[in-house]
Amino acid sequence: MNGGAEGARAPGDVGRPRAVVLLSGGMDSAVVLAALRRDGFECHALSFDYGQRHRVELERAAELARTLGAASHRVARIDLRAFGASALTADIDVPKDRDVDHDHGIPVTYVPARNTIFLAHALALAEVLGAFDLGIGVNAIDYSGYPDCRPAFVEAFERLANLATRAGVEAAERGERAIRVRTPLLRLSKAGIVRLGRELGVPLDRTVSCYDPGPDGAPCGRCDACLLRERGFREAG
Repeated sequence: MNGGAEGARAPGDVGRPRAVVLLSGGMDSAVVLAALRRDGFECHALSFDYGQRHRVELERAAELARTLGAASHRVARIDLRAFGASALTADIDVPKDRDVDHDHGIPVTYVPARNTIFLAHALALAEVLGAFDLGIGVNAIDYSGYPDCRPAFVEAFERLANLATRAGVEAAERGERAIRVRTPLLRLSKAGIVRLGRELGVPLDRTVSCYDPGPDGAPCGRCDACLLRERGFREAG
């Protein structure tokens, strides 16, 4: 799942290997983009307008794609409000002022199957671009209880990607494993992500993580995402 660009080059590609990176406008995805650029990938950023309440993230994603040197940036439109059942896509209150060290189970800010949907789109774009690597900012430590941020999910999706695509099937016929899901933040705490972002020159002040920002994009400072982010910065000094 992790590692540098070695062995990921598409057949016939004489330049850098390509990767599709999910870029939300938040800190984690921005650090992933910078990390894969450092590792030698030509990164193509993919964001989603999925009916989320925190749409300021799309503005920040476009800015970060430019700043961090993405080769391209696309925004795919999928209206997940058609399904609802999440505080990010429906008229449901975002939990505030919770103890983020306590296990609250899967929170109402979980968007059903979101990472599965997003990675499936990234996989389709990767086939079009001749890319064999997908980058996603999942994190198994400060992950807010989301099931699609766990190592088992990432490993399962990588297996699916190699079964369900032409690139994966043809690589298997050659005895190779073509498609990889890159998760450089998987084992890092929020403080570790902050430190890595600073090391890589990510403009962390231009990222937005809040689940319930104000009309001007200002963070609420009270949702789980804000509290985890604040703790990460505090612990990173």
